[in-house]
Amino acid sequence: MIIDENLARQYWPSENPLDKHMRRGGRAPWSTIVGVVGHVNHSDLSGDTGKGVYYYCTFQQPVPFASLVVKTQGDPASFAPAIRQAVREVDPNQPIHRLKTMPDMVAGSLAPRKFVVRLLGLFALIALFMAALGLYGVISYSVTQRTQEIGIRMALGAQSGSLLTMVVNQGLRLACLGVAIGLAMAVACSRLLQNQLFGVSALDPATFASISAALLGAAFLASYIPARRATKVDPLKALRYE
Repeated sequence: MIIDENLARQYWPSENPLDKHMRRGGRAPWSTIVGVVGHVNHSDLSGDTGKGVYYYCTFQQPVPFASLVVKTQGDPASFAPAIRQAVREVDPNQPIHRLKTMPDMVAGSLAPRKFVVRLLGLFALIALFMAALGLYGVISYSVTQRTQEIGIRMALGAQSGSLLTMVVNQGLRLACLGVAIGLAMAVACSRLLQNQLFGVSALDPATFASISAALLGAAFLASYIPARRATKVDPLKALRYE
């Protein structure tokens, strides 16, 4: 038999497994290990048990089916008729099942997890939109409540541009404080998600930067739009605002 490197490390961590003997069960005959190969995923690409695997020659352990891999140049789908013809020339009675390209096999293996990821991504976008909408509503209401204050400042000679800058800066300071607290909590909780991610760090800078930018952008609009509207109101009307 041939074993993979995981099985070799499991039973012979500090020895050469070649010429050792193994058997599949208590009644199976002993087999001599004649080679060691690398470990491969037999279930799907996104997960693997990590258990060792052994291989027998087909003549020793016949199986009712076999898998063949054909390397081609160009579009692999166009070689399907030639592959079928080659099999028929060897054995006309041999059926061919599940003739697929490697991209199709990979896509089929990852399809369930891709669906879950897309669904989680949709929920995350909805949550981000609701957070930005709530942030906009709170800051917009706060700025609108200051319309009378803005009117008094304008009556005393304050320029609309300086008032606009003041209100926006105050709103952004509060938003920056909230984003900083949120980032600190996200970093603290990211360790819990590290073992659930593959190929992506739990502290992905692009993700943190994009979410922070979206929330700060919502805070800026929530401060700028009502403040600009309030600065364009006649000071006398603003003083009578309730």
